[in-house]
Amino acid sequence: MCETIEGYCRRETLMLESINIHSSVAVYMQIENQVQFAIASGELKPDDRLPSIGALSKRLGINLNTVAKSYRDLEVRGLIYTRRGVGVFVEKGARAKCREECGKRIVDRLHEVVAEATAAGMSAAEIKKTCNASYSSDGVLYGEVPKAILALAKAKSGKK
Repeated sequence: MCETIEGYCRRETLMLESINIHSSVAVYMQIENQVQFAIASGELKPDDRLPSIGALSKRLGINLNTVAKSYRDLEVRGLIYTRRGVGVFVEKGARAKCREECGKRIVDRLHEVVAEATAAGMSAAEIKKTCNASYSSDGVLYGEVPKAILALAKAKSGKK
């Protein structure tokens, strides 16, 4: 159980420890995604407090406006809410929304990636091997692809 203030949970999450400025995913989207994934997985629960805009901006070394945009987008979608002077919290019912949205987005992306891999000539076995290696790795969200997984992408020569 967490200590409450005005009936709201004061426990602040430890997620959002880093972002990757070199990722093809915009920084504000990385923040939004990390919050959504944490809600979908149950790491964040209703009324859990998110870091303040200022604290998160300082922790990540990014502009305040970037964090504010992420939080604003999440609030408009009904996933978080703000209590002026108290903090930013996870909305009740957000987990079901996040699980559905994340699931759909992930399935859409996986379908697209598999179609691209097939169009590029990868076999079903190669695609499965790459997926299994990615799933088994200790990869970091938006981090570098491990070298062992990148090695699976090396082109095979037609020579025997």
